[in-house]
Amino acid sequence: MPQAISPLFSSSVKLKYVKLGFRYLVNHILTFLLIPILVGVLIEVLRLGPDEILKLWNSLHFDLVKILCSSFLIIFAATVYFMSKPLSIYLVDYACYKPPFTCRVPFATFMEHAKIILRSNPKSVDFQMRILERSGLGEETCLPPAIHYIPPRPTMKAAREEAQEIIFSAMDSLLKKTGLEAKDIDILIVNCSIFSPTPSLSAMVINNYKLRSNIKSFSLSGMGCSAGLISIELARDLLQVHPNSNAVVISTEIITPNCYQGKERAMLVPNCLFRMGGAAILLTNRRWERRRAKYRLLHVVRTHKGADDKAYRCVMEEEDPEGNVGVKLSKDLMAIAGEALKSNITTIAPLVLPASDQILFLIILIGRKILNLNWKPYIPDFKQAFEHFCIHAGGRAVIDELQKKLQLSAEHVEASRMTLHRFGNTSSSSLWYELSYIEAKGRMKKGDRIWQIAFGSGFKCNSAVWKCNRNIKPQTDGPGPWLDCIHRYPVQIPEVVQL
Repeated sequence: MPQAISPLFSSSVKLKYVKLGFRYLVNHILTFLLIPILVGVLIEVLRLGPDEILKLWNSLHFDLVKILCSSFLIIFAATVYFMSKPLSIYLVDYACYKPPFTCRVPFATFMEHAKIILRSNPKSVDFQMRILERSGLGEETCLPPAIHYIPPRPTMKAAREEAQEIIFSAMDSLLKKTGLEAKDIDILIVNCSIFSPTPSLSAMVINNYKLRSNIKSFSLSGMGCSAGLISIELARDLLQVHPNSNAVVISTEIITPNCYQGKERAMLVPNCLFRMGGAAILLTNRRWERRRAKYRLLHVVRTHKGADDKAYRCVMEEEDPEGNVGVKLSKDLMAIAGEALKSNITTIAPLVLPASDQILFLIILIGRKILNLNWKPYIPDFKQAFEHFCIHAGGRAVIDELQKKLQLSAEHVEASRMTLHRFGNTSSSSLWYELSYIEAKGRMKKGDRIWQIAFGSGFKCNSAVWKCNRNIKPQTDGPGPWLDCIHRYPVQIPEVVQL
């Protein structure tokens, strides 16, 4: 005898279809309104017949002056509209740096170094081991050569060598993939949070590639892991006022000067998570590049919580009591990140969500705030607005929290988890490794929308929304971060890796 369906299951299924019906109705409301009107007009035209339609046409009187004035007004309005319309910004292509195999740091190597360097403080060694076990990192992440020494040698020379290795490699790959000549670069933006030398990193790039003397160059520092999207916004704004231009954005974090050699637990965490990485991105406003460009930039939304003292201090570079410099992570970091995300969502939701979700959001907001009804807050379904999510691979806790808050599936956060596993936390460049993963899996199709979300010190939450411009085939040759290992992913990542 068949088992009876539970009323709870039945009601949940009915509610699901009610929601789907409501979304479909609201999102296609104009279609539903226009179809009856068009049908009515068509019936009326058929009823009149050709003779009456011709008679009606002949009865109309046209004044040449009025026609000319109307035509002029239409042409003038169209000109004003197209002149004031923002230029479309296209992402032609990008390249991610892939560290050499010689820089690989397996768990055993990392822990062996930690035991030697911190042999007088076994509790700090045990703490790092527990962090590493739960970090979500794999055995193939890489650290720069200076960190492989015992003890590490975080010198200025070593930091410059790391910067040159990452930035020049990514830049060379970008120039090769796009066919771009160095002389055609009009705008250059380099972001790196910790390492800010003189001359700047942008000057280093200009010197190496002999870029033009009138290039507009910028170096952003101290802005944390979200600086990559800040650079994208800066490039967008510059491209709006400089037509027919190319902008190159380079996002990286130099690990060498960021190696903490003390025993403060809050400052040891970055040692366990941060790894080598970098990306170079080519943006343009040239209309003829639209056909070969991969993506079109739709929105950039930035949220800054720096006015709050806790938010400002939750990620801070400072000295410990023994004078060792490192980045200290507050215990309130995840709570502050959640608040920053809420503020960012409030701004970006009206820009990207379908009308049905916006109406539901407004109704519940009025009920909660004005009518004081005890309704649960409405969490928009961002899966209706985006096909792909690139969440900053800052750590397993960051990805878990965003997956929970945004109600995402395991597949939606797969790119972030696999990037963390294969490359570690590469700071501002992690978003581009994630985008490359989605492409390598052959999942990126024309029309797909991508949401990039990043967090950074200060405290900031930044978002960028892209639309795929064409079907993107997986890369089969040439340099690529996933080319030799994409067949092994996704992998099962245990909650705790026994070391």
